[in-house]
Amino acid sequence: MIKLQQLGHVVLQVSDLQRSERFYTDVLGLAVSARMESPTTTFFTLGNHHDFAISAIGPDAVAPSPKSPGLAHVAFKIGDSTDQLRQAKDHFEALGVKIVMTADHTVSQSIYITDPDGNWIEVYVDVSDVWRSDPQAVATVAPLSL
Repeated sequence: MIKLQQLGHVVLQVSDLQRSERFYTDVLGLAVSARMESPTTTFFTLGNHHDFAISAIGPDAVAPSPKSPGLAHVAFKIGDSTDQLRQAKDHFEALGVKIVMTADHTVSQSIYITDPDGNWIEVYVDVSDVWRSDPQAVATVAPLSL
């Protein structure tokens, strides 16, 4: 049996690399660490050699049905306070980015948006370590007002 140590990175397929790269740099503030020509891919860093990447599959890409198996969303931590989440909300609203959902997950509070291809992106803050004594606490979804 192998022992996984941590999640290394996530790669999303996108239809338009330049449009998606602008979204991930301008809206989420990710820094580009490298680009590759074949397959056309942009790698982003949060401090590791690459933590996240997007790979272009072209304008003819067919979006999967919401009922299809696959990735539900990608989450990015932005801090440990609700004030930081409020600042993110203001940032998204100023850029005209639609907020799809907000949620209080007991251990974290989240804003959900979509990228240009409709992939759900969660931006969250950790607000409690209750999961250490009650692991089931992570399975909570309650309304959140910001």
